Amino acid sequence: MEAESIGLNRLYDDLAHLWPLVSPPEEYAEEAGFWLATLRDLLGPGRHRVLELGSGGGHNLSHLTADFEATAVDASEGMLAHSRRLNPSVTHNVGDMRNVRLGEKFAAVLIHDAISYMLSEADLRAAIATAAAHLGPGGVLVMAPDHFHDSFQGPVVDHRTHSAEGVQLTYFDYSYDPDPTDTTMETLYSYFILRGSRLRIEHDRHITGLFPRSTWVRLITEAGFSFEERSHHLIEEDADYPLLIGRLPVS
Repeated sequence: MEAESIGLNRLYDDLAHLWPLVSPPEEYAEEAGFWLATLRDLLGPGRHRVLELGSGGGHNLSHLTADFEATAVDASEGMLAHSRRLNPSVTHNVGDMRNVRLGEKFAAVLIHDAISYMLSEADLRAAIATAAAHLGPGGVLVMAPDHFHDSFQGPVVDHRTHSAEGVQLTYFDYSYDPDPTDTTMETLYSYFILRGSRLRIEHDRHITGLFPRSTWVRLITEAGFSFEERSHHLIEEDADYPLLIGRLPVS
């Protein structure tokens, strides 16, 4: 099947109902533990207010709500519906991380891998500006891009199988960089949905950003943040997991 015939970002639209099977909340426990330890180190003790932009189904956030007062923003109503069920204590808002303004301040702004859907420097700059607009002096921005242009070696192929409530989902994804001269890459998905003896197959295509580390550093510092990178080796994935951190001046 040619890529052009595959729908774009269906997982956040008509296939959003598959999200709990694609990426179950329990699979986030290890990386969320790294987020929690990082936030505790940066913010200190207390039940700080945090904002997650591009929160999706709220699976990473679900591991943080016991420790922080959280607000979530996402552009997909279908994904927010999952998060509302999973995270009833969280305030949810529909919005685009590039331009949403809640008129509130938080101790930290979190952007998990949804930051990878920023496809240009202009998009990325706008998302970072949104984070800065929601932070007070000393506020912290934490982001987790999926890949960096410097180190991405494609194609990358992955597959998982999960089951729940009489449905078995197996999905395959194929990530590659069709044009190394631009700032995007593509991931093609095939979902095999088995209900009893009935099999349905759906296809999906995601375009995400692929920037050099130097671009991230430059845009974060241009927005007035100091920059830091912290990395944790995920045992389950056997891979290094970096967090990009910005902190605004205290005064």
